[in-house]
Amino acid sequence: MSSRLRLLLAVLVVAIGASVFFMIRAPQQPAPAAQARANDAKSEDAPAVAQAAVAAAPASVAGPEADPDAYTIKSILPIDGPLKMGDHHWDESAAPATGTIVITVDLAAQVLSVFRDGHEIGAAAILFGADAKPTPLGVYPITQKDKDHVSNIYDAPMPYMLRLTNDGVAVHASNVADGYMTHGCIGVPLPFAKKLFETVKLGDKVIITRGETLELGQAVKAAA
Repeated sequence: MSSRLRLLLAVLVVAIGASVFFMIRAPQQPAPAAQARANDAKSEDAPAVAQAAVAAAPASVAGPEADPDAYTIKSILPIDGPLKMGDHHWDESAAPATGTIVITVDLAAQVLSVFRDGHEIGAAAILFGADAKPTPLGVYPITQKDKDHVSNIYDAPMPYMLRLTNDGVAVHASNVADGYMTHGCIGVPLPFAKKLFETVKLGDKVIITRGETLELGQAVKAAA
């Protein structure tokens, strides 16, 4: 496939009764979404099992109202071609030093993107859950940060852990390679995980979707 830029559709959930927003990495020109790889070998924290459908029930998370301009996609990283397993990029040169941080995850493309004030500053290929405990869709605030976390379920290291749910779903460093998967977590390459850990704060939103797209420069739409 020739070089195409993808956007992740960011989801903003405001105070009670507010709408959910999405922003996802999309191609510069119309193109099929990247094919999610069937990862059938075990990861560092999950046994090998058959791939299963990802749960579609979104989480409902309340949060403070933010400046809508921060949720307009203003720039994306100039990445040449689709991300391959293990690929990651970080460049803050086009973004302001401060601003609203939104992390988006597209399970269809297997890509996580980090936006600050609508500017993409990081992107990485990911692992995700494709077994009996699939990665859930929805909007999740980061509720815990632990640089040296060890899973109390699988007794496995989860470096630079960013907790999303109380039942163990988190973003953390993993060996992002073909033939691996997780037990519901989102795995990113170690150098990227370290940078992400240093950039985010508690309460920042992680939005997990499957195949949602939005054009560059388009305001984030409210989802019913």
